[in-house]
Amino acid sequence: LVQLVESGGGPVQTGGSLTLSCRTSGHSYDNNYMAWFHQAPGKEREGVAALLTSYKRTYYADSVKGRFTISRDVAASTLNLQMNSLKPEDNGTYYCAVKIGDQFSGPLNIRTYDFWGQGTQVTVSS
Repeated sequence: LVQLVESGGGPVQTGGSLTLSCRTSGHSYDNNYMAWFHQAPGKEREGVAALLTSYKRTYYADSVKGRFTISRDVAASTLNLQMNSLKPEDNGTYYCAVKIGDQFSGPLNIRTYDFWGQGTQVTVSS
C-alpha cells in the first residue's frame, strides 16, 4: 500500500527557509516521478518541483527556480523540499505525490500523479 506522509510545514517569515519532508512507503520508487505540489488558498493545486528518481533529474516551476530544491533520501525513505527565500505567494498547503501508473502528462502536471499525501501547511508572513 502506497503511503505518503508530509511534515515540516509551519509559520515562517518572508525571506526565511523551511524544509518539507514526505515519508514514503509501500513501493520501491526507484524508477518513478515524485513531486511536490502547492495549493494556495482559493487556487488550484500546482506542481512546483518534481524528481525522476532513476535519473535524478529535477524539474521546477519558474516561480520557485533558484529558491526550492527537491531531493530524495533513499535511506530515510523521504522526499524532501528545501524552500529558501520564501515569499508571501508561497503560502498554502504543500502536497507530496508519486506516479505509479502509466499515465503521464508532464512532470509538474497534476494528472501525472495518482498517489497523494494529506498535505502540510506553510504560512509565510510579511
